[in-house]
Amino acid sequence: MLKAVILIGGPQKGTRFRPLSFEVPKPLFPVAGVPMLQHHIEACVKVPNLKEILLIGFYQPNEELNRFLFNAQQEFKISIRYLQEYAALSTGGGIYHFRDQILSGSPEAFFVMNADVCAAFPLTEMLSFQKEHGEPNSFVILGTTANRKQSLNYGCIVENENTNEVLHYVEKPSTFVSDIINCGIYLFNPEIFQHIGAVFQKNQQDMLLEEPTNGWHRAEVIRLEQDIFTALAGQGKLYVYKTLGFWSQIKSAGSAIYASRLYLNQYHTTHPERLASNKEGGPKISGNVYIHPTANIDPTAMLGPNVSIGTGVTIGAGVRVRESIILHGANLQDHCCVLNSIVGWESTIGKWARVEGTPSDPNPNDPFAKIDSETLFREGKLTPSITILGCNVTIPSEVIILNSIVLPHKDLNRGFKNQIIL
Repeated sequence: MLKAVILIGGPQKGTRFRPLSFEVPKPLFPVAGVPMLQHHIEACVKVPNLKEILLIGFYQPNEELNRFLFNAQQEFKISIRYLQEYAALSTGGGIYHFRDQILSGSPEAFFVMNADVCAAFPLTEMLSFQKEHGEPNSFVILGTTANRKQSLNYGCIVENENTNEVLHYVEKPSTFVSDIINCGIYLFNPEIFQHIGAVFQKNQQDMLLEEPTNGWHRAEVIRLEQDIFTALAGQGKLYVYKTLGFWSQIKSAGSAIYASRLYLNQYHTTHPERLASNKEGGPKISGNVYIHPTANIDPTAMLGPNVSIGTGVTIGAGVRVRESIILHGANLQDHCCVLNSIVGWESTIGKWARVEGTPSDPNPNDPFAKIDSETLFREGKLTPSITILGCNVTIPSEVIILNSIVLPHKDLNRGFKNQIIL
């Protein structure tokens, strides 16, 4: 029997995802038409003998999360539960705190996945790889190849090229170590808790030597990457399975549009029914486009490539949308143009208005390039990126918004460029 654990973080994370994370927990943000987490769950249910999915995080249970869990259990016919941490315990501390829940039913192995990654999720391949490599109690990291410069932003893995054993692991090194990087997707067996427990015991002992400041909490904050993988490397316990499939982080709103493109492309093989096509009386579709059935779209509109249209969206005559995510209830009035943008819930873009951002895609000429997680500001100026309209934003007719972030509940009366509009 197998299980899966998805680490969903908490509200203190995802600050680069604002203002979108103000309205919905980041793991529930729709990417390619479905919540980010659903892509993970859909991959898990394809794994034979996987019986339960546990979400671990620091979010307060809320109506949206509860509704998602209920609907997902109904749709996928699998047990899905949310386990709330009492504090943010990091990647290793969270699974250690809930180890009894994970080990309930005696699973022989379990997957651990970060929620903020977009991937083809080769989970069955990881299982096969584990059986073929190393001893039965070995652990597997999913890895991929990055270019030399960008590898410094990730956990770097030095492997034995013959056996794929991890010989050395460094999280975000200051100089080049390896072009194989950690994808944040793991396959463990119950023995992993002995290694995490040893770190917990050491943390507790270290706490005794310091001033007593909530030592129990601090002892439980354990990072899989720095505290566990670094120590396990070179011991014949840790292996890397390198995927050739797509993979990207979803740290910022700009990376959500890129992730949407990757998933929309994957739908050709996994969910062709989710892709819109050109039909008589329907809008002009160019490339991969997802349209929710409740959306109302004028037949003279042109959508795509890489467009996702949410529930209850209204799109008027002559509208052009490209490389964008349009969220629930948005209204795009006649002849407006939306490029490289995320239009927030219930927002309105007036007639002949233009909302445009700058794409933050990886270098298309480098097959190993990854998307850069840009900081919001560079040299005191807003970094050019996609345009984001928070929820309930109104853009008047004939106004141009470029490379800007508009916080929720704003009625604009003029155009903006390279601005954060508070």
